[in-house]
Amino acid sequence: MDLQSLKNLVKFTSLTGLGLGIFFLIPLGVGMVYQENIYDFMLFYLLFMLVNFAMYMSVYKHPFAMNIKESILAVNLIWILLGVAGGGALYFTSDISIPDAFFEAISGFTTTGATIYTDIESLSKTTLMLRSLMHWLGGMGIIVLGVGLFTILNPSGSLTLFKSESTGINIEKLTPKIKDTASRLWGIYVALTLIDALLLYIGGMSPFDAINHAFATISTGGFSTKNASLGAWQDNPFILWVTTIFMFLSGVNFLAHLRALHKDFSGYKSEEVRWYTLLFLLFSIALTLVHTFKGHDSLWHAATHAFFTISSIITTTGFASTDYSQWSPLAIAIIIIPMYIGANAGSTAGGVKVIRYVVLFKNLFAQIKQNLHPNAVVGVYIDHKRIGGKILGSVQGFFFIYVVTNLLLALFLFSHGYDFLTSVTAAIACIGNIGPGFGHVGPADNFAFFSDFEKIVLAIFMIIGRLEFYTFLALFSRDFWKKY
Repeated sequence: MDLQSLKNLVKFTSLTGLGLGIFFLIPLGVGMVYQENIYDFMLFYLLFMLVNFAMYMSVYKHPFAMNIKESILAVNLIWILLGVAGGGALYFTSDISIPDAFFEAISGFTTTGATIYTDIESLSKTTLMLRSLMHWLGGMGIIVLGVGLFTILNPSGSLTLFKSESTGINIEKLTPKIKDTASRLWGIYVALTLIDALLLYIGGMSPFDAINHAFATISTGGFSTKNASLGAWQDNPFILWVTTIFMFLSGVNFLAHLRALHKDFSGYKSEEVRWYTLLFLLFSIALTLVHTFKGHDSLWHAATHAFFTISSIITTTGFASTDYSQWSPLAIAIIIIPMYIGANAGSTAGGVKVIRYVVLFKNLFAQIKQNLHPNAVVGVYIDHKRIGGKILGSVQGFFFIYVVTNLLLALFLFSHGYDFLTSVTAAIACIGNIGPGFGHVGPADNFAFFSDFEKIVLAIFMIIGRLEFYTFLALFSRDFWKKY
């Protein structure tokens, strides 16, 4: 790596660190309001800010312009540093080990929502706000935050960073400058968070709980302030349905929300959003009927928890309104399927994404048609636009990597003595950034029982899933390092 590239990385990471430090003032303020002991956290915060400020000052005169390779390297590096920074903050605000703190921070920033805390309600308000804030920032992507707010980035550098972090098939620029698009997306993100928090407060949550759960909902992160998650309000249908709706909205491509601000509702009519809505309704209705007849609950009660659960799983939020692992085997089977689907590309959700399944199935039918009519010209169309071979190859490659990676992580856990259901669903939950699974990692359990080494491995796979593989795998390419 040459000196130019090193200075670019130092400048970007230090700016991101300083930006993160500004948001860390929120949990510090919470600790002061609730008169908690935040002395150690404050010392860590000051050291963290001093280090990042010193790094920035060492290169502040350096003209900043990142190429695609530097952007990829920066994105991978920043997620490790987020784990270190967030883990350090959690270490000094709660009594946990360093591996536990790293796992929890990565789970937060990647919006996975898997936790190692066994008694969440015993945590300080400072720690609870830290956890919620981490996945709220990670929800839209800490890199997109940098693109939107750090105007020091030039347009080409901004675009490459935005592409490296963004999920889905491609990126669509809706404004002349990508940083303006990112800023407007964050505006929508903040607005949805405030509306959700207000409705939860009206529904009966305390202001603190309402804010934390709004952070968790819009980011599709799933960290709660209660041991029972949203099950603490299982007798409050208003709160459960509000959360269901806002989880669903957060699973929609945020570019569709951005278009709607300009009175263009075409984004909501896209094939992906239509399929996402249809799948959500089908799974929710099926689970409602199964839970009604197998669980002997009333139709309203079953529908409330079924729609909530499917919304939580398909958007990879990970909230639980009840311990659905105790439902019938058929109900569990219905829940597992959307774990492997995910919501929309361009949303805060993880998983494979609906659009990739649409492309895969359309390509499958196109291949069948081509075999039946060898001389016909058959293409794959999404929203009346033909999909090129490059995108088809990328989607197929992604799905292959996704399946293989899940298999490898599941085998790793299985070889360490965990049962099949725990191993498989823990792998899906971490790589898909879902949070809870089944078995020993069910909605009423946590990830505390894994060894320190296993927690680090799971955290790394959360990052890989968050970056959707290609950005991470590029680091293992010989061509990537040739010019460094």
